[in-house]
Parts: sequence; C-alpha cells; structure tokens
Amino acid sequence: MCSSSQKVINYGRSMENIMITEGDPVPKFEINDANGNSIKSSNFKGKKHVIYFYPKDFTPGCTTEADEFSKDYKKFQKEGIEIVGISPDDVESHKKFCDKMEIKYPLLADVDKIVSKQFGVWGKKQFMGREYLGVTRSTFLVDEKGKIFKIYPKVKPAGHSKEVLDDFLKLN
Repeated sequence: MCSSSQKVINYGRSMENIMITEGDPVPKFEINDANGNSIKSSNFKGKKHVIYFYPKDFTPGCTTEADEFSKDYKKFQKEGIEIVGISPDDVESHKKFCDKMEIKYPLLADVDKIVSKQFGVWGKKQFMGREYLGVTRSTFLVDEKGKIFKIYPKVKPAGHSKEVLDDFLKLN
C-alpha cells in the first residue's frame, strides 16, 4: 500500500523540532472551517484524504493551488478522497476565499498555528534575504486508517493537484 521508503520531515525547525514520518498517524486536531464549524481530524476517520498546508489566502501560489484542487475536487470525490486545506488565516478570510474561488472542500483556520506546528510545517523561512516565520507549503496523503502514507514537502502549486490524485491512485 505505501511506498517502501520512509520519509522524515522536520524542515530543520529548531523552534518546534517536530518530525512527521510516512506511516505515522495523523496528529489529532480540532479547528474551525470557513463557516465557523468545528472540524476534528477524527471527522475523516475511515476516509482517504489529502491535507494540504498553504501560507495565505489570496496570494498567487495559494490561489493557484486552491483553484486546481477545486477543479479536480469531483475527481477526488469519485475516488472516495476528501480534501482539506489549512492555513493560518482566520475564518473570515477563509469564507471570502472560498466564496471567491468557489471552493467546495473545507479550509481550516489554524490562526494559533497549533496544527501547522503538529505537522512540522510552521517555522523559519527566508525570502529575499529576510527571515520570518511562516507555513511551508506541504501536503500529506492519509489512508482510511488515519496513517500518513505520502508527504510532499515544499510543494510547487502548479500541477500539484493532478500529481496528488495520480499518486493516490497509484499507491492505493
């Protein structure tokens, strides 16, 4: 079912030093979606799902990624795969983003960065010589048992949705 090699992710984060490994269970979480509803990781128990982390609503890369997952959403559903997007944006921002982009899958508001830290995707980043804290765009594929079976660190948004769907179909 899973790839034969294990991948360990920690992004060199001294701040959190969390490691997620393919084969690990999904960390438990509970945060709000774009409608203010509380969503738990256990809501996806027994379902294959994609959890993708992205830095910010309405930015070019994040808009591309959300748009591609939206366009492919019916293909994912046909295969019994749910999609969940998570960023540090608040519920109001997610609501506006979902409305504008016509996103049908849940976007979760990780304003306290707790879930991002649990997955090891929150930490130091660099851009144009400036260091700051943020989310590293990453995706996790999860099987029906709640185990992470593939990790995509440092995702390039264009074409990623198709890559994820193709890999899900190959690996399952």
